[in-house]
Amino acid sequence: MPESSAKAIYTTPQQAEAAFYEAIERADLDAMMAVWAEDEEIICIHPGGPRLAGYAAVRDSWRQIFASGPRMRFTLANQVQSQGMLLSVHSLHETITLVGETRRTAPVVATNVYIRGALGWRMLVHHASPGPAGSEAAIETPKTVH
Repeated sequence: MPESSAKAIYTTPQQAEAAFYEAIERADLDAMMAVWAEDEEIICIHPGGPRLAGYAAVRDSWRQIFASGPRMRFTLANQVQSQGMLLSVHSLHETITLVGETRRTAPVVATNVYIRGALGWRMLVHHASPGPAGSEAAIETPKTVH
C-alpha cells in the first residue's frame, strides 16, 4: 500500500484522466500514483504487456517506463464515457508519439475506469492495447453517456 500523503482531489473523473496523461508526459511517478486509487485491487495493462495487479506492481511498471525521462506525447480521440454516481468508464483511442532520436507514433485503444471515493475520483483500471495500424483518428468532440 502507498504511504499516506496529501493528494490532489479530483472532483470529476475527467480531471483524474487529465492528470493521468499529464503525469505520463512529464514522466512524474508521484503525480502518476496520485491519480490511482490507494487499493490493492487496481489493475494496469500496458500495450502488449501482462496484467499487473496491486499498487506495488503498478507503481513499479510506471517507474520503469519513466526511467528514461519524458518521452511520450498523447493525442486522445474518439472518447466515449459512461458515468454513474460512483464509477466512470472511459473508452478512447490514444496516439502515442515517442520523442527521441526519431519520432514514432503508435495507435493504442484504451479503457480507463475511475471510482469515486471520499477523496474524489481515482483510477481503478487502465487497460491499453495496441490499436490497428492506421487507427490514428482525428480528434472528435468527446461523447458522454449517462
